[in-house]
Amino acid sequence: MRVQSLTLAAASVALLAPAALPAAADADRPDPARPDPGPVVRDAGGVRDAGGAGDEREARDAGGVRAADLLARVEECDQISKGRYRTDAGAPETVPVCGTEDAVFWKADMDIDCDGRPGLLCNRRTDPYFSDTTAFTQSDGRYLDAERLPYIVVPVPSRRWDHGAHGVRGGSVAAVVYEDRVRYAVVGDRGPHDIIGEASYAAAAALGIRPDPRGGGTDSGVTYIVFKDSRVSPIEDVAAAVATGERLARKFIAAADGP
Repeated sequence: MRVQSLTLAAASVALLAPAALPAAADADRPDPARPDPGPVVRDAGGVRDAGGAGDEREARDAGGVRAADLLARVEECDQISKGRYRTDAGAPETVPVCGTEDAVFWKADMDIDCDGRPGLLCNRRTDPYFSDTTAFTQSDGRYLDAERLPYIVVPVPSRRWDHGAHGVRGGSVAAVVYEDRVRYAVVGDRGPHDIIGEASYAAAAALGIRPDPRGGGTDSGVTYIVFKDSRVSPIEDVAAAVATGERLARKFIAAADGP
């Protein structure tokens, strides 16, 4: 997990940082046992590199759920959190967590989480907030790979909101909506108790959001929908997350029409 904008000065430095990512330091070299052809994201439109994402027309061609349909389903908020969240440290508390019978959701910004296994793009040189751990681990016991696994971050449980009490845990499936794009991810990390709106490098890239951990992300316009009591196992199975997310998203939309 990481906290962006700890101070205005820190935020300014991040915004002025060059877009190009330096090579990883020796201590942050990727696992030599893992081939590194570049970050790959799988979504409803097939396989694409994480530097770009398809548009809504591609999703429809592939039988995908439309962003507009999901956004219509979460237009109204039945607040389930006891308070609201900040999008960054020091920002006002404006974001409620909302709920339906089948899902929880919130509308926020997206900060870039590069935590977990270090690679060429996510390491201590490229990310000043880098941590080599994540709250959840993959099936072999190693921490998650933010470069390759689309995951979102939930706040640690608190009196404000305990995600576990609402059927959300590590590996839960989420539909993430930005502009006309829908991409699927898993819950993969936990963040500060009062901040919300963060996802992995791979999740941001799949949505067409700049994934640079120094100055990337977006200030608003991202909707996170987590399906209650869903779970992908193993957590790193991207194809399973897409298939499960697509099925649950269709069910979620259909529920708005009643029996």
